[in-house]
Amino acid sequence: MIANLVLAMLMVGLTVTLHFVGLLGLLWVLRNRGHRFQAHASWLGQGAAILFVMLGLVAVLTAEIWLYAVAYLAVGALGDFEAALYFSTASFTTLGYGDVVLDHRWRLLGAIEGANGLLLFGWSTAFLISVTGRMRALEHDWLDKVEHRS
Repeated sequence: MIANLVLAMLMVGLTVTLHFVGLLGLLWVLRNRGHRFQAHASWLGQGAAILFVMLGLVAVLTAEIWLYAVAYLAVGALGDFEAALYFSTASFTTLGYGDVVLDHRWRLLGAIEGANGLLLFGWSTAFLISVTGRMRALEHDWLDKVEHRS
């Protein structure tokens, strides 16, 4: 059980750090290269910037899922990479089909991966909402216009 908890703490620390660095990288690109999207000029530019952020978040979350899959292989919890990646994806997204299960010695790691994934998906959602709100992309002109009737 101690090995489970130590590996789980290591994985949580690693994935949270990777997530933080990934979000900083996305912010850096938006701040320093965001003018290429022309998000301030058109709804198409705003859409491109949001799409960039969304794909960046998917890339970061995918890397975190793959890290867990590699960890499962490294400790021998699962026999092949496809099974490890499938299990990690199902756990990280808290879907948890249950058709691939860990050996009882490592199941605590799988449960902690689910909690970690839930928090990182929440963080990603908050980041996406913050970026979208900052660009004011979801506002509609008709909300700001007041019709004057005579």
